Amino acid sequence: MVATLDDTKRNAIAVKLASIKALQQLVIENEQSLLREGLDAEIADRIRNFLKDDEKNLGVLETVIGQYGIQAEPKKNVTQFIEKARELFKGSELSLYEKVSQHELLKHQLVMSGLIVHKAAQKVGADVLLAIGPLNTINFENRAHQEQLKGILEILGVREFTGQDADQGIWARVQDAMAAVSGVVGSAVTQTSDKSDLNIQDVIRLDHNKVNTLFTELLQSDNPQKIQEYFGQIYKDLTAHAEAEEEVVYPRVRPFYGQDNTQELFDEQAEMKRVLEQIKAISPSSSEFKDRVRQLMEAVGDHIRQEESTMFAAIRNNLSSDQSEQLATEFKAAKTRIQEKLGVVSESNA
Repeated sequence: MVATLDDTKRNAIAVKLASIKALQQLVIENEQSLLREGLDAEIADRIRNFLKDDEKNLGVLETVIGQYGIQAEPKKNVTQFIEKARELFKGSELSLYEKVSQHELLKHQLVMSGLIVHKAAQKVGADVLLAIGPLNTINFENRAHQEQLKGILEILGVREFTGQDADQGIWARVQDAMAAVSGVVGSAVTQTSDKSDLNIQDVIRLDHNKVNTLFTELLQSDNPQKIQEYFGQIYKDLTAHAEAEEEVVYPRVRPFYGQDNTQELFDEQAEMKRVLEQIKAISPSSSEFKDRVRQLMEAVGDHIRQEESTMFAAIRNNLSSDQSEQLATEFKAAKTRIQEKLGVVSESNA
C-alpha cells in the first residue's frame, strides 16, 4: 500500500510516543536515584509516590503505543539527550537541588510532549484520538507531579542556600495547585487505583473501539487515498490483534470458556484474515471495495459482541484481578512483537 500524507503524520506521532516512553523510563531512573540521596521523610514519601505513579504510567504508555498500532524508535536527538542526562544525574556535578530542578524540567517536557500528541491526534483522525486517549491520564498526573516538585525545590533551595528549613506552608500552596489540576482531569481510561496494569478486558475493548472508529471513518470517506489509509490501519490493527489473541488469550481462556466457544473465535479470526487479504487486492476506488468492507465490519462486529459478552464474563468469573492484569501485559507484549514482525515500524529519524 502506498504511503499517504496522513500515514506520514501517523508515523511522526508514533516516533513522538516512542520518545515519550524513553523519557518516562528516564524519569523512573531519576526517581530511583533520588531515593538514594538521603532525603527527609516527607520529601522521600512524595518521590516514592511519584515513582509508583510513573511505573504505572509506563504501563499506560505501552498500552497506548500498542493500541496506536505503529511501533517506532525515539528520535536520535532524544536518545542522545537521555544518555547525557543519565550521566549528569548519576554524577557528582549537580547538587540535590539541581537534580530535582532538572527532574522538574523533565516532567514539564513530558507534559508538553503529551499535550502536543493529543492536539496532533485531533488533526489526524478520530481513531488516533481514541487510541491515545489514556495518555491524558499521564499528562495530568505529570502536571500534578510538577506542582509538588516546585514545593520540594523551594524547600531544598532554601536549605542549600541558607542552611535553614523553608516555611513548610509551601505545601498548602502546592495542594491548592494540585486540586486545580486534578479538577480538570478527564479521560476515557484512567489508572488512578493501585492497579499495575489495565486488565485484559480493558485492553481488548480499546482495540475493538479503535477498529470500529476506523470502519466508520473509511465508510464515510469518498477520498480513495483516505480510504486506502484507513483500510491499511484496519489491516494492521486487526492482524496484530488477532494473532496476539490467538497466541496469548485464547489458550488461556480455553479451559474455562470451553473448547467449542474458543474454537469458534479462532475460526472467525481465520475467516477475517482471509477477507482482509481479499480486500487488500481490490482498488479502493472500486464500488466493490466498500461493499466488502461492510461485510467485514459486520463479521468483526459479531466477533466483538461474543468476546465482550460471553468471553469477558468467563474471564471475570475465573481469573483474579492480578491474573487478568498479567494476561493484559502478556497480550500487549505479544502484540508489540507481532507489530514489529509485520514491519509496522517507523524510522527514528522520521
